[in-house]
Amino acid sequence: MGNTRKDPEAFARLIHDVETKIFDVLPDETWVYPGHGDDTTVGTERPHLAEWRARGW
Repeated sequence: MGNTRKDPEAFARLIHDVETKIFDVLPDETWVYPGHGDDTTVGTERPHLAEWRARGW
């Protein structure tokens, strides 16, 4: 998430987009290739949304 740690408004926009454009529309079986870290699925990451929002990154 890069410099969103320094800009809470940028993080709020980013997490909103991630929730509405990915998690709200894609099934759990959808693979995600983040470009860093391991490949994963929407279903594996979905339980972490509240954690990401709470910590701000």
